[in-house]
Amino acid sequence: MHQHSTVFRAANPTFDEGRVFARYLDTAAEGFFRFMLGRRAVDIVATAFIQPDHDLSFQNVTFAECDKTIVGMVSGYTAEQHRRSSGRTLKRAAGRWNLRMMVVSILFAPLLRIIDTIGDGDFYLQAIAVDKELRGDGLGSALMDLIEDRAVASGSARLALDVSAKNEGARKLYERRGMTIESQWPKRLALPGLRFVRMTKAL
Repeated sequence: MHQHSTVFRAANPTFDEGRVFARYLDTAAEGFFRFMLGRRAVDIVATAFIQPDHDLSFQNVTFAECDKTIVGMVSGYTAEQHRRSSGRTLKRAAGRWNLRMMVVSILFAPLLRIIDTIGDGDFYLQAIAVDKELRGDGLGSALMDLIEDRAVASGSARLALDVSAKNEGARKLYERRGMTIESQWPKRLALPGLRFVRMTKAL
């Protein structure tokens, strides 16, 4: 990565940047948002993105730019910010009668609620993603440094995240950053591929 040409900046509340965020978010979530929201997923997330005070808001997002082109992003928030956030923003963006979202929200309710277990004093790393051609070039580590700095500045005691148990590459990356597995969920009756681990690191 040519660090001299890489700039990290706060996201702007625009629909276009929301679409960029939506694509990175879905990549980080291994396609879950597209699965939950359907073919309009990018536009739905972008519509929510421009609104303040919720988990998917532009307020929580930092972009990495190289030569004025966005090449990566990281998003996160404190446990307190999550508790104050509104879950209605995404539902409004999806539309009142988005049947797909309603069904997925019911079927996967136990998984979706795991976010509410963020401990007091934790800073939650919601998503981190880098353009495929730049992976392994140091940009991911730079974004991790940035989110850790944000976590420390917020007064948080720990950094926390959830990652798919089968994503060994990501888990090893986080372990190299000093993060350890705290728990896994669900503990039983897990569908194939739907087991996650919570990783944490003292700051």
